[in-house]
Amino acid sequence: MKKLAIAALIAAGFMSSAYGVGDADAGKGKAAACGACHGADGNSLVPNFPKLAGQHSAYLSKQLADFKSGARTDATMAPMAAPLSEQDIEDLAAYFSSQSQSAGKGNPELVALGDKIYRGGNPATGVAACIACHGPTGAGNPAANFPKIGGQQTAYVVKALNDFKSGARSNDANKMMRGVAGKMTADEIKAVAEFVTGLH
Repeated sequence: MKKLAIAALIAAGFMSSAYGVGDADAGKGKAAACGACHGADGNSLVPNFPKLAGQHSAYLSKQLADFKSGARTDATMAPMAAPLSEQDIEDLAAYFSSQSQSAGKGNPELVALGDKIYRGGNPATGVAACIACHGPTGAGNPAANFPKIGGQQTAYVVKALNDFKSGARSNDANKMMRGVAGKMTADEIKAVAEFVTGLH
């Protein structure tokens, strides 16, 4: 038992040094270039650009690292991430995760269908319920690196789901999101996105 505890402590120390610890104050100074698209505090006012405020730090770090490595492709983000050091990435993630996300509101005509899919999926077509990974309020699961999606921009959620559906985005663990989005209809994607926007 003692050996197991020591091994766990060593592993934890390795994990923290491998991923680093971000400095939110340093990240604020580095976030100026991000503000044009994502807002100075991470609350994007542009529908196609995601809100970063309040997102889990580890998730943000992974996405930036994936843009840098090419594991996730985007013509705008790739050159922004390319010059970032590992510490820059951790600092930016710490800053944006420490910010408060602004509330959103979905289209009431589509929210009912979105609620149904989010909470219960679509058993007839094999669409899994979003709530299983992203939680009842859309807060996600930091331990599993499932992102916070509640309050996110509708247009961005539609884009993300369509990118997973088409395979244009493939940096999801075990093809989980590609599997879910691949079974969703265009109407279901739009409805879920509208519901998620107003979810808190």
